[in-house]
Amino acid sequence: MPHPRFLRRTILAIALTWPLTLLHAQAPPAATETSADSVAGQLLVASPDIGDDRFAGAVILMIGQSKDGAFGIVINRPVEDRSIAELLQSIGQSDEGVEGSVTVHAGGPVQEGIGFVIHSAEYHRDGTIKVTDRIALTSNATILRDIGHRKGPTKALIAFGYAGWGPGQLEREMEQKAWATTAADPALVFDEDRSRMWELAWARRAISL
Repeated sequence: MPHPRFLRRTILAIALTWPLTLLHAQAPPAATETSADSVAGQLLVASPDIGDDRFAGAVILMIGQSKDGAFGIVINRPVEDRSIAELLQSIGQSDEGVEGSVTVHAGGPVQEGIGFVIHSAEYHRDGTIKVTDRIALTSNATILRDIGHRKGPTKALIAFGYAGWGPGQLEREMEQKAWATTAADPALVFDEDRSRMWELAWARRAISL
């Protein structure tokens, strides 16, 4: 997938990078300059005939889409469990009081060293970006501490990497029936068994292929 300058600015604006540094979020162009037919805030569901092994069976939470491109985060590819203390240590921070672990997901093939925290929208800190009325994204490391102290969001998902499209690319792929869309139901995003997510999202698809 291409990585246009627009996507680089957007990702850097909202990204939580391990192990290098934390970047404070600002509202990205893709999230604020959407068109009427934007799929931002929806789930993008790969067609069984997508023809791209990187996205076979993928369900992607779309964060932003505009005339300059689009990007989203794959949410149904868990990789491993890591302790919150370990994640904090990996960015050069520590908190001896944090407890628990989180499942880390593979968010996409682009910049796999960049991490994203997707979470339920009742939680808000500096750097929180609204994805839908019930789903948000936060880039401040405080969210990790809050989760580790049981003061964080009710639901959270951490992923590394993202899926990115250049200008008009996603629109062309959707015209070619490579993708369908469905509503970003928080129960599906946060609670459903990852092994069943594609099947359930495909059954709910809003685009007839």
